[in-house]
Amino acid sequence: MAGLPDADRRLAHELAAGVLRSGDALDAIIAPLLTRGIDHTDPSVLEILRLGVYQLRELERVPAHAAVATAVSLTRERVGERLTGVVNAVLRRVTRLPPETRAATDTDLATRYSHPAWLVDRWLARFGVDDTTALLEWNNAHPMLVVQPTDGDLVALATSFDAAGVRSFPAPFDAGLIVGETRPERLPGFGDGRFFVQDPAQALVVRFAGTPEGATVFDACAAPGGKTLGLAREADLVIAGELSRRRIPRLRENLTRSGVTNVRLVHADALHPPIRPVDLMLLDAPCLGTGTFARHPDARLRVRPGALTRLAREQAQLLDAAADRVRPGGVLCYATCSLEPEENAIQIDHFLARHPTFRRAPVVGLDLPMTDAGDLEILPQRDAMDGAFAARLVRQSAPEP
Repeated sequence: MAGLPDADRRLAHELAAGVLRSGDALDAIIAPLLTRGIDHTDPSVLEILRLGVYQLRELERVPAHAAVATAVSLTRERVGERLTGVVNAVLRRVTRLPPETRAATDTDLATRYSHPAWLVDRWLARFGVDDTTALLEWNNAHPMLVVQPTDGDLVALATSFDAAGVRSFPAPFDAGLIVGETRPERLPGFGDGRFFVQDPAQALVVRFAGTPEGATVFDACAAPGGKTLGLAREADLVIAGELSRRRIPRLRENLTRSGVTNVRLVHADALHPPIRPVDLMLLDAPCLGTGTFARHPDARLRVRPGALTRLAREQAQLLDAAADRVRPGGVLCYATCSLEPEENAIQIDHFLARHPTFRRAPVVGLDLPMTDAGDLEILPQRDAMDGAFAARLVRQSAPEP
């Protein structure tokens, strides 16, 4: 979209993200209007219909005739003349439907908010109807742009924004600044590396890790680098490890732009950490990502129960590999952006059973959303940010008696 004017860029992004967030609800409107049903509809035509219905039902600034005409034209271009009549007929029927039609077709929460039914069932059992509904509404809302000051001075960054006419206000728990701009490269100080983009939840993970001043830290899964930069504020040295060659250029770019001098980037596998034991290891493990559906609406299309089982097994392997890379008295901070207990508290309970020299040791005096066990637990519907989890584990020289 690089060559598009700003208005067209915003519309294209709104359409793509909106259809991903609303796919099942859109299909519930489209299905009764198709003679042969959705399963027998050309996939390209179905996507065009979703785009058209989304504009008709959700975007008041797009005239109905324009949405229909664009969909017909796109069908002609992508599929051919033969199906333009179908698209035209379906969308014109949608324009005549009463506003309440969408609610009438929503038979359950999973359909209404376009989430996997198995996942919604899990959340209902854990959170109840009201909190699950609030979580689904959060996931379908537009995510905010939040930035973090590289040097940690939130007031100075807010002052510079204010001087440039950019509105900003503190994120929950003072974990960054929420800004009205949608493109961070337009904010003052971007080129000088004065800030980086990061959701408040990830900033709180760094705060929860409690980096000792002057420590040597290994960030085991570092890309895109936001937590690395947060750790570098207090550490003497941060070793930023990343396995994915595809993600390393972005990580390097973010670190270079920020001008930090105490970070070393290494291409490394967290299953085989190429380090001596360190004061702090942050293991931000690959996970199902159920806490980030608002920011990544496409992720909900890929989650499967089998993936949860596989990821939990991989996380356990990563934790085991990290255990002896932390010096006695040092800290292993395990984090995910998942809401699922198998990847979070249950995972840590199993790790502690396998490694009795470790114990939970949360930093005292932090005003953060914590569990009774002392883990960091951030819930979008409660804390107004991405979901996240972290456990802070101290390695002892010998198991507790």
